[in-house]
Amino acid sequence: MKKISILGSTGSIGTQTLDVVRKNPDKFKVVAISANSSVDLLLEQIIEFKPKYVAVYDEASTKNLKERIPSHINIEVLSGMEGLKTISSLDEIDVLLTAIVGMIGLVPTLCAIRNGKAIALANKETLVTAGKLVMGEAKKYNVDILPVDSEHSAIFQCLNGEKNKNIDKIILTASGGPFRGKSKEELLNVTKNEALKHPNWSMGRKISIDSSTLMNKGLEVIEAKWLFDVDYKDIDVVVHPQSIIHSMVQFNDSSIIAQMGCPDMRLPIQYALTYPDRMLNDFERLDFAKFSKFTFEKPDLETFPCLKLAFDCLKMGGTYCTVLNAANEVLVNEFLEDKIGFYDIPYYIEKTLQAHNSIEDPTLEEILEVDRWAREYVKKSIK
Repeated sequence: MKKISILGSTGSIGTQTLDVVRKNPDKFKVVAISANSSVDLLLEQIIEFKPKYVAVYDEASTKNLKERIPSHINIEVLSGMEGLKTISSLDEIDVLLTAIVGMIGLVPTLCAIRNGKAIALANKETLVTAGKLVMGEAKKYNVDILPVDSEHSAIFQCLNGEKNKNIDKIILTASGGPFRGKSKEELLNVTKNEALKHPNWSMGRKISIDSSTLMNKGLEVIEAKWLFDVDYKDIDVVVHPQSIIHSMVQFNDSSIIAQMGCPDMRLPIQYALTYPDRMLNDFERLDFAKFSKFTFEKPDLETFPCLKLAFDCLKMGGTYCTVLNAANEVLVNEFLEDKIGFYDIPYYIEKTLQAHNSIEDPTLEEILEVDRWAREYVKKSIK
């Protein structure tokens, strides 16, 4: 039985992870869970899965949860960043699934790596902000980083049995989001509700907005560079609206291997938790007869400049990717609160990047400081 700790158990990936566990109680045991402030759902998860530990990032929500846990349930309630670090490095866990949203996942992930825990990685910001550092630590401590994002899981599967030196190109597929085919003029006044309507995937609010701007694909490009040790020049993005081909790898002999399946995040979650084995499930099977065609197109970088900004940051190196991520997190939140417009997101990201003095080979402390600086710079800029 594999023992799991979940960072972000109340979010989209976290709840789908628990669904995988629910269907396989003899295969997985949830030892610890965490959330920012979703006390109601956390309480339901505690009662159902009976973890030994729960961490709540928000201090006020921690107090609320403690008061509501039934007296017969024996569980240790932790709080803040220290709580996240604790449940990430418990002696009794085998794997940490990082489904937490944003930069907040970096430090707990590093704690888990340094304690020899396998990482099932759904928190792409960890590698976007500190890819070189994190992958270096994983190599040092001989820890597996198992991708949970559908695109990176697809690449990971395509590379099984292959040698990295034979990779010619990684091809990340993108659905195109809710605004595929729209012009810049048509998107000037779009609302958050329109941006949240993803055509194929059920996702959290932040990642849904990132998908609408194509920043999500930009973050995935950066993540792919570190996960698979390839140059940014060897990563392509192609829009595939059907979301059946999750990504592809082209090899130096011109052969291309693709991984396909119905759009269901439980599949890459399960694969990360069971790797190197596969496990029978009751997920929907792909019926090719239902699809008359698969289509592909180039992403529109003029209408969706966030994707180009991500490639630019990879090219420039240093701490530019850290700034990109920090600025985007702040701006997406501002957009969700109706304080800025859709195109204010790439505008202020670019402005912040231009103001940044990059650090070539940053330490963790320098990465955290750059992240803090970028967030403050954005907040001052949009006032």
